[in-house]
Amino acid sequence: MKLINQLLSYPLTILFYILFGIELLVFDLIQRITLSIFGYQAHKVSVDIFNGFLVRNLHVLGVRYTVKLPSSLPVGKPVIIVSNHQSMWDIPPLIWFLRKLHVKFISKKELGKGIPSVSYNLKYGGSVLIDRKDPLQATERIKTIAEYISKYNRSVVIFPEGTRSRDGIPKPFKRKGLETLLVNAQDAYILPISISNSWKLQKNGMFPIPLGAHLKFKVHEAIKASSFNHNELIENLETLVVSEIEN
Repeated sequence: MKLINQLLSYPLTILFYILFGIELLVFDLIQRITLSIFGYQAHKVSVDIFNGFLVRNLHVLGVRYTVKLPSSLPVGKPVIIVSNHQSMWDIPPLIWFLRKLHVKFISKKELGKGIPSVSYNLKYGGSVLIDRKDPLQATERIKTIAEYISKYNRSVVIFPEGTRSRDGIPKPFKRKGLETLLVNAQDAYILPISISNSWKLQKNGMFPIPLGAHLKFKVHEAIKASSFNHNELIENLETLVVSEIEN
């Protein structure tokens, strides 16, 4: 059975990338039209649908999802989503399953160029692009998005590890970016998330994508940021997120 899955992963990965490529091109055009003619809300819907398609397309590879949500989400509030990071495939489920929160990202500047749909959304959809080699620029951009989510009651995802954990083992949290958000979005709620198994989709690099991964997203109860000392809060968040990652 394992050998059959390995053999099937090659043609199914090709099929997946064909679908993925078509959607990147089609939704790039749709995003440009919706934002320029109809504005933010229409553009947001197009981004949500695009990521919904990506989530469903992974079913081609036998991917399953378990998403555990808390009793309620802080809809209509500024939210800082704090999550571990295992692969590029963390992103579509976060946008799709948490679409009521208007999810934005702190992304490396390299993603703002040349990727249909993805680059356009990062540049014009409310996210920020940072230069990881320029700490001052990165800090200023993080301040900007903290003020943005506070003003418009939206959410921003931060991956405090700073980079992907390619083997599923979480890296220590880096505090600077998260502290900057907490200082500049003092009314925000924190939404911790533990992601498991998405690293398996990229354990071979980009090709082939292994079949049958079971992606798990555990969304914990929201925490009012102002209720805790920042150092204590970050330590508790790291402990909570890491403790619920499954192998």
